[in-house]
Amino acid sequence: MKKRSAVRVPVTRGLKDIYAMDMRLAYQAACLGQFNVQAFGRLAAAISVVRSALESKHSKIPLAIETLDKAIETLLQVRIRGDATDLWEIVEADRPSVLEGIDMAEQCIGTLNVALLEQTARQLLQQVTRE
Repeated sequence: MKKRSAVRVPVTRGLKDIYAMDMRLAYQAACLGQFNVQAFGRLAAAISVVRSALESKHSKIPLAIETLDKAIETLLQVRIRGDATDLWEIVEADRPSVLEGIDMAEQCIGTLNVALLEQTARQLLQQVTRE
């Protein structure tokens, strides 16, 4: 009997839009001085999920993981400053790195599938909860 392969459900335009809104609206809030810990969390989670999913899929998109890692490192510095001062902002010097990460995440999300994104998000949430 022929082995049935798992059904691949591609990421739809609607799901891409949800991720894009989480990232772009948070970034825009940061640029307008209206950034907060919740907006930071949405932005960091979206980029982290895409990055981790790409890693498990062994992405062939040049510099994708490196670009996303750079954005995540920048967001880690934003978090450290936010936790220390309770002032959540992406300073001018950090914006190019974060914006490049957002652009790369949007470019890459179409190469992923819904199940992989959901599984990756669940694993990252469990990891954060344990820490």
